[in-house]
Amino acid sequence: MKKRSKMQVSWDDRVFDIVTWAFLLFFIVIVMYPLYFVVIASFSDPMYVNNGQLVFLPKGITLMGYRRVFMDKRILSGYLNTLIYTGCGTVFGVCVTMLAGYSLSRKDLPGRNIIMMLFVFTMYFSGGMIPMYLVVKSLNLVNTRLLMVLLGSVSVYNIIITRSFLAGNMSDDLLDAARIDGCGNARFFVSIVLPLSKAIVAVIALYIAVVHWNSYFNAMIFMTDEGKYPLQLYLREILLSATTTINTTTETDPEAAMRLQQMGQVIKYGVIVVSTVPIICVYPFVQKYFVKGVMIGSVKG
Repeated sequence: MKKRSKMQVSWDDRVFDIVTWAFLLFFIVIVMYPLYFVVIASFSDPMYVNNGQLVFLPKGITLMGYRRVFMDKRILSGYLNTLIYTGCGTVFGVCVTMLAGYSLSRKDLPGRNIIMMLFVFTMYFSGGMIPMYLVVKSLNLVNTRLLMVLLGSVSVYNIIITRSFLAGNMSDDLLDAARIDGCGNARFFVSIVLPLSKAIVAVIALYIAVVHWNSYFNAMIFMTDEGKYPLQLYLREILLSATTTINTTTETDPEAAMRLQQMGQVIKYGVIVVSTVPIICVYPFVQKYFVKGVMIGSVKG
């Protein structure tokens, strides 16, 4: 009698698999379709977008929205500034977060529980915007690139994830073995902890990079030199200028205002694509570390 190479699957397991895959497919469509619609709408004629005739494929393909966005010479300056803020801020944030997380994961750190309580306290209570502005001004950081690098680089949430990850993966036996070989704290951290923490480093780097890439509020509050504006603030101004033009034209020429309003929708979709595609392109490079780092850092400890 010929043996079956595959395991028999009961009918209830098959029903469960079908329902699960159907649910996952439905969920993927719900999540992905709005993103897909934004992309095809940014390439489509405004008339089809505003009339609701756009469903699956772009119609009346045009680059009008992207031309309007890239006509502004400040876009390239904004991209450069954002790359500087994101790159430097991510490196700084990862370094500080890893050092803080490692220190708090060590059981021999005096007062580590008190320090952790003070960190957590800042997650729920803060001084507010005005005290923060006064502190920044007293440090002479207003309208400086250094401020944009520092703000948003370090968060207590990331420190807690890192601390939990290191506490669950860096055993005391490993530290004792390193000490026997004459390894000090600094060398243990650089030579052993960091190489074994690629997963959490990738996760923290992605978190910090996304925060910096999407940041515009800090620049709007603390920056006065337009040459130092990040990309998101420039894109915000483009949207506001388009809206202002539409409101001004409405009073004199309603038909022209209607056309401008349609164009404003396409510009909005173009702005979304321009601002999100670069950071989305980074995700595949850290995806293999992402799930592992988040799960270990959030469950253990």
